[in-house]
Amino acid sequence: MLDGHRLVDAHVHAARLPTLKPAFAQWADRFGDPAVLGRVYDADGTVRPAQLDALFAAEGVDVALLFTEHSPKATGIQPAEDVLPVVAANPDRFKLVGNVNPHLHFPIGEEVERQLDLGAVALKLHPVHGGFACNDRALYPAYEVCRARGVPVVVHCGTSSFPGSMNRFADPVLLDEVVGDFPAMDVVLAHGGRGWWYDAAAFMALARENVWLELSGLPPHRLPGYYAGHSWARLTRRMVFGTDWPGVPGVAANARAVAALLPDEETVGLVLGGNAARVFGV
Repeated sequence: MLDGHRLVDAHVHAARLPTLKPAFAQWADRFGDPAVLGRVYDADGTVRPAQLDALFAAEGVDVALLFTEHSPKATGIQPAEDVLPVVAANPDRFKLVGNVNPHLHFPIGEEVERQLDLGAVALKLHPVHGGFACNDRALYPAYEVCRARGVPVVVHCGTSSFPGSMNRFADPVLLDEVVGDFPAMDVVLAHGGRGWWYDAAAFMALARENVWLELSGLPPHRLPGYYAGHSWARLTRRMVFGTDWPGVPGVAANARAVAALLPDEETVGLVLGGNAARVFGV
């Protein structure tokens, strides 16, 4: 709990550094707290589950969604199996989020099933790092699995500075037909349209009941400006809190900064944890 509210961090990277490119560690050092990383990671670049659990407990985080990734061109490979020891350390706090890449996984629906059977509570797609469009029909079997099993899909929807990124694939318009074809499947727009698509992402979240705006990687004090063209009171009720840890100085500080911008305590409860509980079932 944080200040009386349940806190869910819906965007966390508890990655094994040896499987990723150096750009990931450089990003974490630049935007995060190197002293914290020194406590959480061992000498081999592997997360220490007990230390990570203690860190998130101290930050008031009740649930943290741990992301995986298959993007060899941009960041590297972070398979679900690498995250499972962290989940096992405290399955109440840590939840696995699966990941697939249509260039690497076939049949893709079977791979989604496999990762969901490992305990994943959601599927993450990273079109910018993976080099694919989210309306590619090769992904539809993955969407159908998620629809059938009531699992949400998280999509990177914002620019990335990692070498090898293909930012044109972050355009939320590529998701418009997907959210229409799968109206019973929740879609979470990670990074909220960061870069050139704030308005498009906000419009989708307001227009579609199955679309949510996730705040990871966005400086809280800039949020009202990013979405100035939309009703702040309405839009905030469609938001999901996330940090993009370890690329953030502190989870609690970010959460409090977001909470200070919200119109009332009910909305604070929704953004910090209530919406995530509804979407991810945590």
